[in-house]
Amino acid sequence: MDYEKLAARCVIAGIQGPTPTSEELELVRRGIAGVILFKRNVTDPAQLAELSRALKAAAPGPLLLSIDQEGGRVQRLRPPHWTELPSMRRIGELDAAGGVPGMNGTAIAEKLGLLIAEELSACGIDQDFAPVLDVDTNPDNPVIGDRSFGRDPARVARLGAALGKGLETGRVASCGKHFPGHGDTSQDSHLTLPRLAHDRERLWQVELVPFVAAARAGLASVMTAHIRF
Repeated sequence: MDYEKLAARCVIAGIQGPTPTSEELELVRRGIAGVILFKRNVTDPAQLAELSRALKAAAPGPLLLSIDQEGGRVQRLRPPHWTELPSMRRIGELDAAGGVPGMNGTAIAEKLGLLIAEELSACGIDQDFAPVLDVDTNPDNPVIGDRSFGRDPARVARLGAALGKGLETGRVASCGKHFPGHGDTSQDSHLTLPRLAHDRERLWQVELVPFVAAARAGLASVMTAHIRF
């Protein structure tokens, strides 16, 4: 059994710039599972498509290219080359207001997911780290806030599943985050380990509701939160 190859399939790596270095391509050749792309890796659509091609050409098998393209303040691909996307909070507000003429909130979320997928797949990206399935229960949360569809777990569940469905209709894998729920933290998990004292009953009533919906909808993947419960 080749343990190095098995270990490599557990790794998603980042790269430093808009073109891969020889060392980064060698890492891809060793069989890592994927590469996550950030703003530092992007200049325009032609460059991004060529970067995707070069990375996949170096891989001995399937290579998953992923990105965070949520909308609002977390959007790696931005104008003038890509669409300026609304925050998830804005989608939740439109849903609460009954949608727009001819389209309710669920349809808006699904249409948005399809739009995102069309722009990502055109550049060779396979997976979007969206939708955000956190419930916005803490106004002092420094990380989630307007990245969430809102305070109502049922609304977050319905809109999150719809956005994920739109992504996957457009042939881009979705990734619900941040399991089992980052919405009630008051600390930034990029900097420290937040702790929440919620019991199981609370989790099933609030935090886990959107993730149950995502599972029932068959969305492709889930990202875990760096939180201690």
